[in-house]
Amino acid sequence: MLLYQLGGGGLLGKKVIYFLFTDTGTNLSKAINYFTKQSLNHVSIGFDEALTEVYSFGRKRPKNPFIGGFVEEDIRSDFLRDANCAIYRFTISETECEKIIENIKLIKSQKHKYRYNFIGLLGILLQIEINRKCALFCSQFVATVLKDVPSFKPNKPTCFVTPADIRDHTGMELVYEGLLKNYPAVEQVSEQGVHSMKQQKQSFLFIISSKVKQFVIR
Repeated sequence: MLLYQLGGGGLLGKKVIYFLFTDTGTNLSKAINYFTKQSLNHVSIGFDEALTEVYSFGRKRPKNPFIGGFVEEDIRSDFLRDANCAIYRFTISETECEKIIENIKLIKSQKHKYRYNFIGLLGILLQIEINRKCALFCSQFVATVLKDVPSFKPNKPTCFVTPADIRDHTGMELVYEGLLKNYPAVEQVSEQGVHSMKQQKQSFLFIISSKVKQFVIR
């Protein structure tokens, strides 16, 4: 179900960020769905409508759910393209968008230290606050990188934030729901277009990374 015209650039001085909620149908997904009584229990964050790159914490190897950490997900991969999904968008300022990207870059620069926070999932179920160094689960990661966006402040610690909390946040706009492979923006972007967009994003992230390094050195 497509709810918005593709190709919108957002309001002047504003940026649109995207949230991808997925359910891959794996045994782990089914188990999480059972305990949370919710579906679409994996969330990723992206910065363009075609979702050429989305960031999250999840499995690093599609066939192994126990090796996880910071991931740059490919929605056109065999693992994700057949997933059920919902895609939302949220409008923020340019400054807030830059801060989010800085936060992602900081985690990415230390991704070898980070692990998937399986124990944190248990903490949600038992409502026990568990904060582990360099360990995040998907919604905890998203809440963490959004910490500098006042309009997206959760009313609970990040270790308790679930994908449903993010999905139900005020201001979230549903763009699409259905099979990820049928998302119109995926079908409309050619391989050449995807490559070009990734190059542009990499250049932008490099600039942000340079700013972060300068800040750290100071």
